[in-house]
Amino acid sequence: MSKSKNDYRPETRLVHAGTLRSQFGEMSEALFLTQGYIYPSAEDCEARFTGKVPGYVYSRYSNPTMSMFEQRMAALEGAEAARSTSTGMAAVTTALMGLVRKGDHIVAAKALFGSCRWVIEDWLGRFGVTSTLVDGDDLDQWKKAVTKNTKVFFMETPTNPTLQVYDIAAVAEIAHGAGAKLVVDNVFATPLYQSPLKLGADVVVYSATKHIDGQGRVLGGCILASEKIIVDNYHQILRQTGPSLSPFNAWVLLKGLETLSVRVARETETAGKIADRLAGHDKLTRLTYPGRKDHPQAAIIAKQMTGASTLIAFEIKGGKAGAFRFLNGLSLIGITNNLGDAKSLITHPTTTTHQRLTPEQRAELGIGDGLVRLSIGLEHVDDLLDDLLGALEKV
Repeated sequence: MSKSKNDYRPETRLVHAGTLRSQFGEMSEALFLTQGYIYPSAEDCEARFTGKVPGYVYSRYSNPTMSMFEQRMAALEGAEAARSTSTGMAAVTTALMGLVRKGDHIVAAKALFGSCRWVIEDWLGRFGVTSTLVDGDDLDQWKKAVTKNTKVFFMETPTNPTLQVYDIAAVAEIAHGAGAKLVVDNVFATPLYQSPLKLGADVVVYSATKHIDGQGRVLGGCILASEKIIVDNYHQILRQTGPSLSPFNAWVLLKGLETLSVRVARETETAGKIADRLAGHDKLTRLTYPGRKDHPQAAIIAKQMTGASTLIAFEIKGGKAGAFRFLNGLSLIGITNNLGDAKSLITHPTTTTHQRLTPEQRAELGIGDGLVRLSIGLEHVDDLLDDLLGALEKV
């Protein structure tokens, strides 16, 4: 029995969804590295620009390679529509700006990537958009933060870098009751382990730079939602302001999607083994991993996630000095602020991704001076453990 492409399982969609082929019948998706397009007549050019006939007009707006990436992402996420962006932060900024106007209000979880928090508190504030930050796991705080002007709820889950997990369905219900839309940054979970749209979210954003590329090559982002939300809120802002994904980057990300399920599964398996080995180590004060039963939101994880994580967060004794001794003792794992890569990577959030926050703000979020965030790659688990345990001996 033949199936439609939407009936295939996620692993199959990652390989085949959205594929377009030229008249040459190429096997691998083509890279359409072009700025613009030639029209057969002046009348055809006019019709495309007015939207009377379909077709590409300029690669800032759309491009066949970008379209393939967007369609594959939409098929994987179960979304009606997707739009690609130049970076993950371009996706987050566009997703928020497209839903608010002067005088509107945003409610967001406090535990955010530093740049996301800046966009909400500083950038949007310049245009008369107010915001309230809440503890993401406290549903009463979400309810109490609502005002008559609240238009957007925003969260990332699992959070960066502490890996807290919030109840998407419960927060979505509160948002919709207030007439607001819920935007979820799903980058840490990946579309393989969590489906925010199915849980009630209205918009999902990704930094495709992370797991989707997965090999540290290019930057990219994606916004996914219903066709109506995309057309009404994002279509024009993306066309006119130009945070466009390049065709080359779209092609790299398209090929990255083909191996996403294999990479994430292997990295998650290794991460679980490492988390279990490091838990209770005498040089650590705490360890958080979404795949362990001692995770503070284990019940929510069991309800809304189908897998654990490629990331582990743990706190080294001795604060910043202890963390730096540990980091400098590593020889295999790379010190960098990136994540979701084929290579295992580690960062010290206090001095990198969340350095702009005050010590009080970081303490409120559970980001201590000894906290490190470890992103597991494709190396052999024993080599990674040797590196980690050896570095801990130097603390």
